[in-house]
This record gives sequence, C-alpha cells and structure tokens, in this order.
Amino acid sequence: MTWEITKTVKKMPKLKKPILIEGLPGIGNVGKVAVDFIIDESKAKKLYDIFSYTFPHSVFVNEKNLVSLPQISLYYKKFKDKRNDLLLLAGDIQPTDEVASYEFTDKILDIFEKFNGKEIITLGGIGLANAPKKPKIYCTGNSKEIIKKYKNGTKINDNLYGFVGPIIGVSGILLGMAEKRDIKAISFLAETFGHPLYLGIKGSKEIIKILNKKLELKVNIKKLEKEIDEAESEMMKITKGLTDVSKKNALKKIKNKFDLSYIG
Repeated sequence: MTWEITKTVKKMPKLKKPILIEGLPGIGNVGKVAVDFIIDESKAKKLYDIFSYTFPHSVFVNEKNLVSLPQISLYYKKFKDKRNDLLLLAGDIQPTDEVASYEFTDKILDIFEKFNGKEIITLGGIGLANAPKKPKIYCTGNSKEIIKKYKNGTKINDNLYGFVGPIIGVSGILLGMAEKRDIKAISFLAETFGHPLYLGIKGSKEIIKILNKKLELKVNIKKLEKEIDEAESEMMKITKGLTDVSKKNALKKIKNKFDLSYIG
C-alpha cells in the first residue's frame, strides 16, 4: 500500500524527547478540536504532509471555495526551556479500513522513534445519549505507570472497564502498537453528545486544561474562550433542534456500539 509522506521543512529539527499528541477526527471531533487549538496557539510548524489512496474517496471545499484532497499532517513545537518538545498529529480524516489504520500507525511510530520520542497521548470522545453540561474526562493506556503519572492531581477517571466499548481507529491502535515497541502511551477521552452534527468543544476544552497542566503548554485558553463559547452556542441550537426521532436514532447507534463507545 502506497503512503506519500512529504517533508515540508528544509532542515529537520532536533527535538528533545518529544511527546506525540494525536487528535484526528472522531466522535464530536473532540481530539481534532483540541490538537488544532494547540497547534494554532503554540504556533507549531508543519513537518510532514501524509496522503494515501486508502483515505476516504472525497474532497473538501476550502475557504477559497476550491477543493482539496483529504490530508493528515504532523507538526512540531520546540521549547527553549527544559520542557519536552511536541509532535502533533492532525488532519481532515483518518484511515478508514483496518489494514490502512495499522500501516499508518506503523509509519507514525517509525517517525516518532527517529526523534527518540518519549510518550504518546491520543485524544477522543465518548458518545453519550445527551450533551453533557460539564464533560468528565476518562483515561486509559498501555501501562499503569503512565496512567498514574497523568492522573495524579486531577479528576480524571481511569475506571473504563465495562463502561466503554473498543477504542476504534488510530487513537486506539496507537496505544496497542506503541506497547509492542515499549513506548508508553495514554488516551484521554472526554464525554460528548454522540450525534454526528454535534461538536464536542466543551470536552476539548477540558482535555486542553489537563494537557496545559501536565505538559506545561502555557496555552492561553481564555484567549479564545469567547470564540469557543460562540461556536458552542451555535452547536447547542442545532442540538435543541433535533427531533425526538433523530435523538432515538443517535441513542440506538450508541447502544449498538456496546452502550458507550469511542471512535478514534
């Protein structure tokens, strides 16, 4: 299977034991919103563009009213102090079939190891029957050590067994494939409304607060809080406008995914 990984920098950066944060589209786009926000606020630089024929057979209409193919990009952020540098995985989509997901994950882990990466963090949402007023954050990982490290001093819940179904997609596979390479990895999952039209900005904001605290990102959440609240208000109007039938259908889909499930 062909993967086009295009370098977008003239000179490869030297990174200090970077931490990879993944946020590709999924339930409520919780991970995507969070990572896109961090990229913008930290002024991270693009490192690679990734394309494959395994991506969804569709194009996006951009702000210039022109079409663009789906793409995933890897960004980096260097810090001048002792903080770990960052690798940030973001994009329009993620691989749609099983083989492509595994191959893509292997490619990302190859890049991660070349930079002597330290840890991996994946982000996503847990679909609920109704929009939560204050989303709870859950976590799971491939080692008890990394869960303990990130859970300490927070209200993160690590009791997921029997509560969620399988973690599907890159956000889940990265945890498992990282373990095969002895790389510690953790996933933060925020509660969100499990309807395809809903954007889980509240959950994204709660995850960013945790990352801000644990990784000392120094991202100014308040700077964009007004825009976040406006976007959330618009999404709530859409949510309130849903018919009872559509709500029942959303609930039915959620139940078909082991009651509460997460899609990367």
